[in-house]
Amino acid sequence: MSYFGKPTARIAKMKEDLLNAQAQVCVERAIYTTEAYKKHKDKLPILKRAYAIKNTLDNMTIFIEDGGLLAGNQASVNRAAPIFPEYAIDWVIDELDEFEKRDGDAFYISEENKKVLREIAPFWEGQTVKDKGLALMPPLARKCYDLGIIKVEGNITAGDAHLAVDYDKLLKVGLKGIREEAQAGKDKLNLAEFSDLKKVYFYDAVLILIDACINFAHRYATLAEEMAVKETDATRKQELMELAHVCRRVPEYPAESFHEAVQSVWFLHLILQIESSGHSLSFGRFDQFMYPYFEQDLKTGKITEERALELLENLWLKTFTINKIRSESHTKFSAGSPLYQNVCIGGQKTDGSDAVNDLSFMVLKSVAQLKLTQPNLSVRYHKGVSDAFMKECIEVIKLGFGMPSFNSDEIIIDQFINKGVSREDAMNYSSIGCIEVSIPGKFGFRCSGMNFMNFPRILMIALNQGVDVTSGEKIFDTPIHFRDMTSFDQVWQAWIDTVKFFTPISVCLDSCADYALEMEVPDSLCSALVGECLKRGLHLKEGGAVYDFIGPLQVGIANLGDSLAAIKKLVFEEKRITPAKLWDTLMADYQNEDGWKVREMLIHDAPKYGNDDDYVDNLTRDAYQVYIDEIAKYHNTRYGRGPIGGGYFPGTSSISANVPQGAGLCATPDGRRKGEPLAEGCSPSHSMDTHGPTAVFKSVSKLPTLKLNGGVLLNQKLTPQSLEQERDVQKLILMLRTFFDTLKGYHVQYNVVNRETLLDAQKHPEKHRDLIVRVAGYSAFFNVLSTETQNDIIERTEHVL
Repeated sequence: MSYFGKPTARIAKMKEDLLNAQAQVCVERAIYTTEAYKKHKDKLPILKRAYAIKNTLDNMTIFIEDGGLLAGNQASVNRAAPIFPEYAIDWVIDELDEFEKRDGDAFYISEENKKVLREIAPFWEGQTVKDKGLALMPPLARKCYDLGIIKVEGNITAGDAHLAVDYDKLLKVGLKGIREEAQAGKDKLNLAEFSDLKKVYFYDAVLILIDACINFAHRYATLAEEMAVKETDATRKQELMELAHVCRRVPEYPAESFHEAVQSVWFLHLILQIESSGHSLSFGRFDQFMYPYFEQDLKTGKITEERALELLENLWLKTFTINKIRSESHTKFSAGSPLYQNVCIGGQKTDGSDAVNDLSFMVLKSVAQLKLTQPNLSVRYHKGVSDAFMKECIEVIKLGFGMPSFNSDEIIIDQFINKGVSREDAMNYSSIGCIEVSIPGKFGFRCSGMNFMNFPRILMIALNQGVDVTSGEKIFDTPIHFRDMTSFDQVWQAWIDTVKFFTPISVCLDSCADYALEMEVPDSLCSALVGECLKRGLHLKEGGAVYDFIGPLQVGIANLGDSLAAIKKLVFEEKRITPAKLWDTLMADYQNEDGWKVREMLIHDAPKYGNDDDYVDNLTRDAYQVYIDEIAKYHNTRYGRGPIGGGYFPGTSSISANVPQGAGLCATPDGRRKGEPLAEGCSPSHSMDTHGPTAVFKSVSKLPTLKLNGGVLLNQKLTPQSLEQERDVQKLILMLRTFFDTLKGYHVQYNVVNRETLLDAQKHPEKHRDLIVRVAGYSAFFNVLSTETQNDIIERTEHVL
């Protein structure tokens, strides 16, 4: 038997059913949303949207799985992805016949359902968030969007999320208590005041949605009762009656048991992903707000550890049923259909004591037994965490499915305090989505996941006198081309000027997306579960959160540093190649005379980030600092409207964007060829980190981490053999403690897999159905990834301890 044991027969069967389920497209939400928008066309968007969600919850197909202990489904069948027409419908219609032909992330849809979508599409023409977002973009910003220099497609074709709502409050007061708070807020309004009049519609939307949620739960209660009547097995009959009782009580009323707490959290977690297609909706500090119910039921004998484990695993199976379909182009930025539903455990209590408890260990065990891609498990590390808990985490990592990742209290808490977050709230931070962080129930949308900025492409524009090499389009003027530069100072100034040019354009694009989302698709239910929204009468996009910072993502950080180091050392210091010769070689993708010799020189004779070499590490840091200083000047659309903050913070959690953003880029001065992937996150470029994992830690630690609140994503790859012995486990724990305690590292996660296994999985996918890999800040089944993303993972450096 494995270290963590096996799931029960019930859970194992449910898992197998899900793994065998085909990823499909569900049209029910699209149908019911369109119906409601037509019926309520005279209403404001906030009310049309509330009625659309209500219509969906009232009429969508519901079911309870055979043996299921929890109720609630997102679509008509498990693992089907709903269509959200109010965000965007054009790409859906354009790609209907291509969904199942995709190289990765294929979805299947019947001809009948294709017909349904084609029939409803005309209603949405010119009315979607994408339509409005594109129309809002000024010409230059739209040009940068169309050319793909700055990527914001996901922000205008889907919802926001990237947050954790206040599940603790939900469990303590229930939706009934939240409804009473909303009604009281409405009753206090003075409708002669325009500012109050506007708030009426928010409160009305919240009341409509809360009632719809309660009715949705009651639908499952009725279904469970009907199933119990027909059930012949006495044990299963009792389970169904218990489930019916639970669904009658929660989420309407406060939870009174662990079962009720799990079901209540699941209902809201699910419904929020029916309300909006935004991903990275996360559970927050699950082991903290759930522990009182777990502890109480164990003490009173109301539940056994075995049944509690089953409930947890049933919750994770439910989490795995959530699915999302993206456009082909957006899919390349989120390879593997990830939902990034993060569960955070460990860390500290507000008094600084260790927060790890028995439920923390059970969460590890439950995720380990299932070995699925969802939920995305993360651990908050701190100096006081026990070796026993760290060892348990390493045992999960050894299973080879990329979890858990580690985020460090030793720097993240200070990051938040420096941004104006109270110490108490900072101590309660949670991982969100991939590796980003926020304060559960108090932060607004998108602590990460705003625009993507391709640093190497920006550098090439800087060197090309303002002309985008990829498209040939002139974007802006700079005084001198790289071919004519005579000093590295000129290169550096060109980088500064170009960053200062594109950064406000990226903010403009974010604001256009946020404006369209605020006006067209306010998430009223989500807002009711966050911060000061109900007190202020404002939804999240209007400024209802306590804190509101957003995180743009920067791609290709290692390529930027390595390129600058090569230019500085080989061109201007050692003068081994002229600027003109290097430029011509890059434009020829090293296919010109002596091109391969030049490439070998760039790769082997210039220092590379990831090897604890101050020359390149400091250049990387300083180049990044240019952007960090510039983005700090700007604000989001909620600035001055209530929340603390209202600004930006950078982050390196670029998911799988390194692959498509490299695919459209010419050769770069680091030796990278045209079309090859960029480095992901803050990790070194593939195979350039030759001095082992400790050297990588030291290079990463030189980045301006205190300013990178959006996350510092570091992937490392180990062979299974490197963790076979107990001494190896202890060595890794010591390395992690040094990285976080001494070097003040932010984050790290591990792929534990052999290159040979990955290559065999490409040739014989049928033999590796369950193979899971860490892509970026999330895990995905290897076989559903596109070939180019698979290759990117295969080429990552393998380390030994």
